[in-house]
Amino acid sequence: MNDVERVLTVTNQLGEGSIWHPDDGALYWVDIDERKIFRFYPSTEKLESFDVSTRVTALAMRASGGFITATDQGLAYWDAQTRELSFISDPEADKPSVRFNDGAVDRQGRFWAGSMNEVDFATPDGSLYRLDPDGSIHTMEVETTVSNGIGWSPDNATMYFTDSMRQVILAYDYDSATGAISNRRPFAQVSEEGVLPDGLTVDSEGFVWSAQWGGGNVTRYDPNGAVDRVIRLPAQQITCPAFGGENLDELYITSAWTGLSQEEREKQPLAGALFRIKVGVKGLAEPKFAG
Repeated sequence: MNDVERVLTVTNQLGEGSIWHPDDGALYWVDIDERKIFRFYPSTEKLESFDVSTRVTALAMRASGGFITATDQGLAYWDAQTRELSFISDPEADKPSVRFNDGAVDRQGRFWAGSMNEVDFATPDGSLYRLDPDGSIHTMEVETTVSNGIGWSPDNATMYFTDSMRQVILAYDYDSATGAISNRRPFAQVSEEGVLPDGLTVDSEGFVWSAQWGGGNVTRYDPNGAVDRVIRLPAQQITCPAFGGENLDELYITSAWTGLSQEEREKQPLAGALFRIKVGVKGLAEPKFAG
C-alpha cells in the first residue's frame, strides 16, 4: 500500500460528494459553496469544472444518463452536456433554513438524500428522504442534525446513515425489496471533541470508510463498528471518500478549507485538495438512479 497522494490542489471551499463514473472513467465531485461540479479523468489528468445555478450538495448517476442531485433548492437532475439543472421536488421548501446535504443511490435504483439546518447545525431539523423511480418521495427518518454519509453493506442487509453533529454513524436493517429501514442502532460513535463523521463508502469486504471532518483522517470500521484502520491526511476538514479507478482499488478523498482560520489555512496549504491512496481493498460499484 502506498502513501497518500495529492492528486489535485483544487483548494475547494467545501469539496464533497465524490463519485466514480465507470462509463466516463472519471471522478465527479462538488464544491458546494462555490457552486461547482468537477470532473477529473485520471488517465489523462484532465480536470473540468462546471458552474451551476445553485449549491449542489450530492451527485449520483442516473441510468438514463446524466445525474440526480441534491441541492439547496431540492432534488434535481443535472445534464453534463447542457450543464442545466431540472428540478424535481423540494420537500423542505417550507423550511428556509433547511437544505439537502448528502445523498446516495441504493442497488434497487432509489435515491436517498438527507437534509440539515444550515443556520444552526446542531438543531435537529433534518430528515432522510427516499425518492423512488416512480417519482414518489418518502420520509424515512426525522429529527437529524447534519445528514451525511449513506451506504449499504455488500449483502444489502444493512444500511448506514451518518448524523454528523451527534458524531454517530447509524445502522439499520434494510429491506431491499421495499426500501424499508428498521432496527435503528448506533454503528460507530466518534468521541473526539470537534471531530464529526462526514461522507462514507462501503468496500467489497463490508467495511465502512468514514471521512472525519475536523479530524484530518478517514477511518475504516469493521462490520461490527470497531476501528480497523485510520488514514491520516495533510488537511483537517476531510469530507468524502469514494473508490475509483478501473479496478475500484483507489480511494479518492475530498476535503475543504471552510471553517478554518487564516492561520490554520496557512498551516494547511493542501486544505481543499483532492487526495488518493491505494488501500489494498476494492470498493463497490455505485448504482444508478432508475428514474
